[in-house]
Amino acid sequence: MALASSSSLQLAFIFILLAGLRTLALDKYTAAVYEHAVIQPEVTGKPVSPEEALKLMNQNMDILEDAIQKAAKQGAHIIVTPEDAIYGFNFTRETIYPYLEDIPDPQVNWIPCTDPERFGSTPVQKRLSCLARSNSIYVVANMGDKKNCHYIDPKCPRDGRYQYNTNVVFDSEGKLVARYHKFNLFKVERQFDFPKEPELATFDTAFGKFGLFTCFDILFHDPAVTLVTQLSVDTMLFPTAWMNVLPHLTAIEFHSAWAMGMRANVLAANTHNPMFNMTGSGIYTPSGSEAYHYDAESMNGHLLVAEIYSHPSHFPTPLPPVNWSSYATTVEGFPENHTFSGFIFHDDFTLSTLGKKADNLTVCQKSLCCHLNYRMMEQQEDELYVLGAFDGLHEVEGQYYLQICTLLKCGSTNLQSCGQATTTAESYFDFYSLSGTFGTNYVFPEVLLSGIRLAPGLFQVLKDGQLVSQNDIPQSVLTVTLFGRWYEKDPPHIQNKVESTIQQLSCLILLLFQSVLGII
Repeated sequence: MALASSSSLQLAFIFILLAGLRTLALDKYTAAVYEHAVIQPEVTGKPVSPEEALKLMNQNMDILEDAIQKAAKQGAHIIVTPEDAIYGFNFTRETIYPYLEDIPDPQVNWIPCTDPERFGSTPVQKRLSCLARSNSIYVVANMGDKKNCHYIDPKCPRDGRYQYNTNVVFDSEGKLVARYHKFNLFKVERQFDFPKEPELATFDTAFGKFGLFTCFDILFHDPAVTLVTQLSVDTMLFPTAWMNVLPHLTAIEFHSAWAMGMRANVLAANTHNPMFNMTGSGIYTPSGSEAYHYDAESMNGHLLVAEIYSHPSHFPTPLPPVNWSSYATTVEGFPENHTFSGFIFHDDFTLSTLGKKADNLTVCQKSLCCHLNYRMMEQQEDELYVLGAFDGLHEVEGQYYLQICTLLKCGSTNLQSCGQATTTAESYFDFYSLSGTFGTNYVFPEVLLSGIRLAPGLFQVLKDGQLVSQNDIPQSVLTVTLFGRWYEKDPPHIQNKVESTIQQLSCLILLLFQSVLGII
């Protein structure tokens, strides 16, 4: 009887414990992002002292502290701050060094706020940790990491250290729970190194599983796509310093589209610097934007707070899969009008004008055919729209393979203006359906309206791959786009190119050495 009673008590205890854990798990949580107008350092050819570097970083962290406190008071569980938010940019490899700290692997179980000297001088990590701890909120920040290396490491830089563009996460107790070194560096980030392999940085909470990547990473498969498809991350934490490029790559437009295409939440915090066309932050979900901010006029930062689902692929209902080419491949083909070439962000698109108020159109390039069915409620005589297709390798700020179907407004009625940046439209569409014969499953749906505005609730993606308008509300469209990324056709990462070149040189040297010795 005693044994049976003990067993019953254990089972009861386990039942109560599991019930408690289910109660602790949250179906929804409150997220915050802060778009920060960074105080920039003076451009100098020589490194400043560590004291001067810390002074600048504390000035930026003073502003971030205010945003963190306000977010916490609004009930936010987590806040994301931008890339370069603590020290700015315009650095060389030497001048960034005083701003760097040694950031340990999160497995060390460390709270910098209570043990700041454990890994040397870490004033930035200490302050971020204390901000998280004192406000009971997860804090996501971007800073610089330094790691000494030895000459026996063939990839060790000449100065004997690796320098990484790094995201860190401190939980509500101030503990370091995640660290991510940026893998896909933008071409001007010569002050940093990229890690040998893309890092898959994640952490679990009572309100979902989180993953980390930074800015330019979002355009590539690794680590961004892998975090969702292989590690089932619910929410992406995305510090960025994003320069807007119309018509397809403004921050709010592409980041919200990525969230919809990947069926994950994205908390995107952008640097605010209108001089460099940097603005656009948001709290994005698979069903659209819960909150976003775009301001190219003022010089002020901005805090966004919104409640979102913890597991967006399952709540409020499971999301059905999308076959992005299903509808388009069944279309025999709408009439293909006269086409012409036009460059959009240096890519050579095949374009066709919309000559009527309502029509069906098809434009093809290589294996991609784009189908458009539309109806315009009001068309201005001085505004021109085109349907465009691009199927090829983009080779400007990076190399990545695109398949794009796009309805867009030209800069003027001149055909050569199609693809130029334009921010306003006075023509209205009351219906559109866009689809394409995509060779990739990774397609990101974009709708951008006049004034650089998103269109939450005004369009949807059907299971057969159509992007269609809804709610019968006329829309002043700048672009309606299906932005496809064919990752398998990307060139190898620069690291792999370097390794391949080294291997080829090694083989040539070996052959030459053998030839000199008369071996061959």
